[in-house]
Amino acid sequence: MSDNPQPMPVTDFALTDHRVLALGGRDATAFAQAQFMNEVTALTPGRWQWNGWLTPKGRVIALFALVKLDAETLWLVLPDADPAALALQLQRFVFRSKVVIAARDDLVVSGAFALPVNGIGSSIAGDTHTNFELDFTGEGGARTLRISDNEVLDAPGHMTRWMALDLMHGLPRLPESQSSQWTPQQLSLDRLHAYSVKKGCYPGQEVVARTHFLGKVKRGLVLFDANTNVASGGEVQDGERAIGTVVSAASDSGTHRALAVLPLERDAAVLNVAGIALEERPLLGGLAR
Repeated sequence: MSDNPQPMPVTDFALTDHRVLALGGRDATAFAQAQFMNEVTALTPGRWQWNGWLTPKGRVIALFALVKLDAETLWLVLPDADPAALALQLQRFVFRSKVVIAARDDLVVSGAFALPVNGIGSSIAGDTHTNFELDFTGEGGARTLRISDNEVLDAPGHMTRWMALDLMHGLPRLPESQSSQWTPQQLSLDRLHAYSVKKGCYPGQEVVARTHFLGKVKRGLVLFDANTNVASGGEVQDGERAIGTVVSAASDSGTHRALAVLPLERDAAVLNVAGIALEERPLLGGLAR
Protein backbone atom coordinates (compact mmCIF):
# COMPACT_ATOMS: atom_id res chain seq x y z
CA MET A 1 0.00 0.00 0.00
CA SER A 2 1.33 3.45 -0.86
CA ASP A 3 2.20 5.92 1.89
CA ASN A 4 0.05 8.45 0.04
CA PRO A 5 -3.64 7.93 0.82
CA GLN A 6 -6.10 7.45 -1.99
CA PRO A 7 -8.72 10.17 -2.49
CA MET A 8 -11.51 9.87 0.07
CA PRO A 9 -14.68 11.84 0.77
CA VAL A 10 -14.16 15.17 2.49
CA THR A 11 -17.21 14.60 4.69
CA ASP A 12 -16.40 14.57 8.39
CA PHE A 13 -16.57 11.29 10.27
CA ALA A 14 -16.73 10.71 14.01
CA LEU A 15 -13.52 9.95 15.91
CA THR A 16 -15.34 8.25 18.76
CA ASP A 17 -12.06 7.30 20.47
CA HIS A 18 -11.15 11.02 20.83
CA ARG A 19 -12.59 13.14 23.65
CA VAL A 20 -11.96 16.54 25.24
CA LEU A 21 -10.90 17.52 28.75
CA ALA A 22 -11.00 21.24 29.61
CA LEU A 23 -8.87 23.22 32.06
CA GLY A 24 -10.29 26.63 32.88
CA GLY A 25 -9.55 29.45 35.27
CA ARG A 26 -6.94 32.01 36.23
CA ASP A 27 -4.31 29.33 37.04
CA ALA A 28 -5.06 26.93 34.17
CA THR A 29 -1.81 27.61 32.30
CA ALA A 30 0.31 27.54 35.47
CA PHE A 31 -1.31 24.25 36.51
CA ALA A 32 -0.69 22.69 33.09
CA GLN A 33 2.90 23.94 33.11
CA ALA A 34 3.51 22.26 36.47
CA GLN A 35 1.89 18.95 35.48
CA PHE A 36 2.53 18.33 31.80
CA MET A 37 5.75 17.42 30.00
CA ASN A 38 5.92 20.17 27.35
CA GLU A 39 6.50 23.92 27.63
CA VAL A 40 2.95 25.19 28.12
CA THR A 41 3.92 28.79 28.89
CA ALA A 42 5.37 29.12 25.39
CA LEU A 43 1.96 28.31 23.89
CA THR A 44 0.03 31.41 22.81
CA PRO A 45 -3.76 31.63 22.42
CA GLY A 46 -4.93 30.15 19.14
CA ARG A 47 -2.16 27.52 18.95
CA TRP A 48 -1.68 23.88 19.94
CA GLN A 49 1.12 21.44 20.73
CA TRP A 50 1.66 17.76 21.48
CA ASN A 51 1.92 17.19 25.22
CA GLY A 52 1.42 14.52 27.85
CA TRP A 53 1.16 13.65 31.51
CA LEU A 54 3.71 11.35 33.15
CA THR A 55 3.96 9.20 36.24
CA PRO A 56 6.61 10.20 38.82
CA LYS A 57 8.80 7.53 37.19
CA GLY A 58 8.57 9.31 33.84
CA ARG A 59 6.10 6.95 32.10
CA VAL A 60 3.46 8.40 29.77
CA ILE A 61 -0.02 8.17 31.28
CA ALA A 62 -1.69 10.02 28.42
CA LEU A 63 -0.56 11.71 25.21
CA PHE A 64 -2.71 14.50 23.79
CA ALA A 65 -3.00 17.62 21.68
CA LEU A 66 -3.01 20.59 24.06
CA VAL A 67 -4.95 23.56 22.67
CA LYS A 68 -4.77 27.05 24.16
CA LEU A 69 -8.02 28.84 23.38
CA ASP A 70 -7.37 31.93 25.49
CA ALA A 71 -5.44 33.07 28.57
CA GLU A 72 -7.64 31.01 30.91
CA THR A 73 -8.77 28.07 28.77
CA LEU A 74 -6.87 24.95 27.70
CA TRP A 75 -8.31 21.86 26.06
CA LEU A 76 -6.75 18.40 26.05
CA VAL A 77 -7.78 16.46 22.94
CA LEU A 78 -7.37 12.88 24.17
CA PRO A 79 -7.12 10.15 21.51
CA ASP A 80 -7.35 7.26 23.96
CA ALA A 81 -7.57 8.24 27.64
CA ASP A 82 -10.88 8.55 29.49
CA PRO A 83 -11.29 12.29 30.23
CA ALA A 84 -13.43 11.71 33.35
CA ALA A 85 -10.85 9.35 34.86
CA LEU A 86 -7.99 11.68 33.94
CA ALA A 87 -9.85 14.63 35.48
CA LEU A 88 -10.13 12.76 38.79
CA GLN A 89 -6.41 11.98 38.74
CA LEU A 90 -5.44 15.58 37.94
CA GLN A 91 -7.82 16.96 40.54
CA ARG A 92 -5.58 15.54 43.28
CA PHE A 93 -2.93 18.13 42.37
CA VAL A 94 -5.11 21.23 42.18
CA PHE A 95 -4.71 22.22 45.85
CA ARG A 96 -5.40 26.00 46.03
CA SER A 97 -4.99 26.65 42.30
CA LYS A 98 -7.82 28.51 40.60
CA VAL A 99 -8.49 25.90 37.94
CA VAL A 100 -11.57 23.87 37.00
CA ILE A 101 -11.06 20.49 35.31
CA ALA A 102 -14.02 19.07 33.42
CA ALA A 103 -14.72 16.47 30.73
CA ARG A 104 -16.49 18.12 27.79
CA ASP A 105 -18.98 15.42 26.89
CA ASP A 106 -20.96 17.99 24.92
CA LEU A 107 -18.21 18.26 22.28
CA VAL A 108 -17.76 15.98 19.26
CA VAL A 109 -14.37 15.19 17.74
CA SER A 110 -14.37 14.38 14.03
CA GLY A 111 -11.87 13.89 11.25
CA ALA A 112 -11.65 14.54 7.53
CA PHE A 113 -9.10 13.49 4.93
CA ALA A 114 -8.81 17.03 3.62
CA LEU A 115 -6.83 20.20 4.28
CA PRO A 116 -8.14 22.50 7.00
CA VAL A 117 -10.17 25.44 5.78
CA ASN A 118 -8.02 27.93 7.70
CA GLY A 119 -5.80 26.22 10.28
CA ILE A 120 -2.17 25.68 9.32
CA GLY A 121 0.43 23.80 11.34
CA SER A 122 -0.03 24.56 15.03
CA SER A 123 -2.54 27.38 14.49
CA ILE A 124 -6.19 26.60 15.20
CA ALA A 125 -8.99 28.14 13.19
CA GLY A 126 -12.71 28.66 13.65
CA ASP A 127 -14.96 29.61 16.53
CA THR A 128 -12.59 28.62 19.31
CA HIS A 129 -15.31 27.76 21.81
CA THR A 130 -17.70 25.60 19.78
CA ASN A 131 -16.21 24.73 16.42
CA PHE A 132 -12.58 24.72 15.35
CA GLU A 133 -10.02 22.64 13.48
CA LEU A 134 -6.51 21.28 13.97
CA ASP A 135 -4.16 20.60 11.07
CA PHE A 136 -3.06 16.95 11.17
CA THR A 137 -1.56 17.09 7.67
CA GLY A 138 1.80 15.36 7.23
CA GLU A 139 3.72 13.30 4.68
CA GLY A 140 0.86 10.79 4.63
CA GLY A 141 -1.55 13.35 3.17
CA ALA A 142 -4.08 15.96 4.25
CA ARG A 143 -6.02 15.47 7.49
CA THR A 144 -8.14 17.78 9.60
CA LEU A 145 -9.36 17.14 13.14
CA ARG A 146 -12.42 19.16 14.12
CA ILE A 147 -14.05 19.83 17.48
CA SER A 148 -17.64 21.03 17.49
CA ASP A 149 -21.00 20.66 19.15
CA ASN A 150 -22.50 19.08 16.01
CA GLU A 151 -23.35 15.41 15.61
CA VAL A 152 -21.20 13.57 13.04
CA LEU A 153 -21.85 10.20 11.41
CA ASP A 154 -19.77 7.19 12.39
CA ALA A 155 -17.52 5.71 9.70
CA PRO A 156 -15.51 2.88 11.29
CA GLY A 157 -13.39 2.31 8.19
CA HIS A 158 -12.34 5.96 8.09
CA MET A 159 -11.62 5.98 11.83
CA THR A 160 -9.32 2.96 11.60
CA ARG A 161 -7.55 4.57 8.64
CA TRP A 162 -7.05 7.69 10.77
CA MET A 163 -5.47 5.60 13.53
CA ALA A 164 -3.24 3.79 11.01
CA LEU A 165 -1.98 7.16 9.77
CA ASP A 166 -1.27 8.22 13.36
CA LEU A 167 0.94 5.16 13.72
CA MET A 168 2.65 5.76 10.38
CA HIS A 169 3.67 9.23 11.63
CA GLY A 170 5.01 7.84 14.91
CA LEU A 171 2.10 9.12 16.99
CA PRO A 172 1.61 6.24 19.42
CA ARG A 173 -1.90 5.38 20.46
CA LEU A 174 -1.95 4.18 24.05
CA PRO A 175 -4.60 1.64 25.00
CA GLU A 176 -5.04 1.09 28.72
CA SER A 177 -2.54 -1.78 28.70
CA GLN A 178 0.19 0.55 27.40
CA SER A 179 -0.55 3.57 29.59
CA SER A 180 2.16 4.27 32.21
CA GLN A 181 4.56 1.81 30.56
CA TRP A 182 6.92 3.95 28.46
CA THR A 183 9.09 7.04 28.78
CA PRO A 184 8.74 9.84 26.20
CA GLN A 185 12.11 8.85 24.75
CA GLN A 186 11.10 5.21 24.36
CA LEU A 187 8.06 6.44 22.42
CA SER A 188 10.32 8.68 20.28
CA LEU A 189 8.19 11.70 21.19
CA ASP A 190 11.06 14.01 20.35
CA ARG A 191 9.95 13.51 16.73
CA LEU A 192 6.72 15.31 17.58
CA HIS A 193 8.34 17.98 19.81
CA ALA A 194 6.05 16.62 22.52
CA TYR A 195 8.20 17.08 25.62
CA SER A 196 10.79 19.43 27.12
CA VAL A 197 14.04 18.61 28.90
CA LYS A 198 14.67 22.24 29.90
CA LYS A 199 11.46 23.44 31.54
CA GLY A 200 10.95 23.45 35.30
CA CYS A 201 9.72 20.60 37.45
CA TYR A 202 6.84 18.36 36.44
CA PRO A 203 6.04 14.74 37.34
CA GLY A 204 8.70 12.49 35.81
CA GLN A 205 10.91 15.43 34.77
CA GLU A 206 14.02 14.11 36.53
CA VAL A 207 13.82 10.79 34.68
CA VAL A 208 13.25 12.48 31.31
CA ALA A 209 16.08 15.00 31.78
CA ARG A 210 18.55 12.47 33.19
CA THR A 211 17.91 10.08 30.30
CA HIS A 212 18.43 12.90 27.81
CA PHE A 213 21.54 14.51 29.27
CA LEU A 214 23.30 11.26 30.14
CA GLY A 215 22.65 9.85 26.67
CA LYS A 216 20.93 6.71 27.92
CA VAL A 217 18.19 6.50 25.29
CA LYS A 218 18.49 2.90 24.16
CA ARG A 219 15.01 2.18 22.81
CA GLY A 220 12.62 3.90 20.44
CA LEU A 221 9.62 3.40 18.16
CA VAL A 222 9.75 1.25 15.05
CA LEU A 223 6.92 0.95 12.50
CA PHE A 224 6.02 -2.44 11.04
CA ASP A 225 3.61 -3.91 8.51
CA ALA A 226 2.17 -7.38 9.04
CA ASN A 227 -0.08 -9.65 6.99
CA THR A 228 -2.63 -10.02 9.79
CA ASN A 229 -3.61 -8.31 13.04
CA VAL A 230 -1.08 -8.06 15.83
CA ALA A 231 -2.03 -7.20 19.40
CA SER A 232 -0.89 -4.30 21.54
CA GLY A 233 1.36 -5.67 24.25
CA GLY A 234 2.60 -8.52 22.07
CA GLU A 235 6.27 -9.44 22.26
CA VAL A 236 8.44 -8.72 19.23
CA GLN A 237 10.77 -11.65 18.82
CA ASP A 238 14.10 -12.17 17.10
CA GLY A 239 13.82 -15.91 16.64
CA GLU A 240 12.99 -17.21 20.09
CA ARG A 241 14.22 -14.11 21.93
CA ALA A 242 11.89 -11.24 22.91
CA ILE A 243 13.51 -7.90 22.07
CA GLY A 244 10.58 -5.47 22.22
CA THR A 245 6.88 -4.83 22.69
CA VAL A 246 4.03 -3.72 20.43
CA VAL A 247 2.61 -0.44 21.75
CA SER A 248 -0.07 0.30 19.16
CA ALA A 249 -1.69 -1.58 16.28
CA ALA A 250 -4.21 -0.66 13.59
CA SER A 251 -5.52 -2.03 10.30
CA ASP A 252 -6.36 -0.18 7.11
CA SER A 253 -7.82 -1.77 3.96
CA GLY A 254 -6.14 -5.10 4.63
CA THR A 255 -2.81 -3.61 5.69
CA HIS A 256 -1.93 -4.17 9.33
CA ARG A 257 0.42 -1.72 11.04
CA ALA A 258 2.12 -1.76 14.41
CA LEU A 259 4.35 0.54 16.44
CA ALA A 260 6.79 -1.25 18.73
CA VAL A 261 9.45 -0.17 21.20
CA LEU A 262 12.73 -1.82 20.22
CA PRO A 263 16.46 -1.33 20.87
CA LEU A 264 17.86 1.48 18.73
CA GLU A 265 20.91 -0.68 18.03
CA ARG A 266 20.14 -4.22 17.00
CA ASP A 267 21.29 -6.78 14.47
CA ALA A 268 19.33 -7.22 11.25
CA ALA A 269 16.93 -10.11 11.66
CA VAL A 270 13.52 -11.39 10.68
CA LEU A 271 11.15 -10.31 13.44
CA ASN A 272 7.74 -11.63 14.41
CA VAL A 273 4.93 -11.29 16.95
CA ALA A 274 3.39 -14.63 17.95
CA GLY A 275 4.69 -16.09 14.68
CA ILE A 276 3.35 -13.21 12.54
CA ALA A 277 6.16 -11.90 10.33
CA LEU A 278 6.91 -8.16 10.53
CA GLU A 279 8.25 -5.88 7.81
CA GLU A 280 9.91 -2.68 9.01
CA ARG A 281 8.76 0.58 7.43
CA PRO A 282 10.12 4.13 7.74
CA LEU A 283 8.12 6.56 9.87
CA LEU A 284 6.50 9.46 8.06
CA GLY A 285 7.25 13.06 9.05
CA GLY A 286 5.34 16.30 9.13
CA LEU A 287 3.22 15.82 12.26
CA ALA A 288 5.53 17.67 14.65
CA ARG A 289 3.90 20.81 16.07
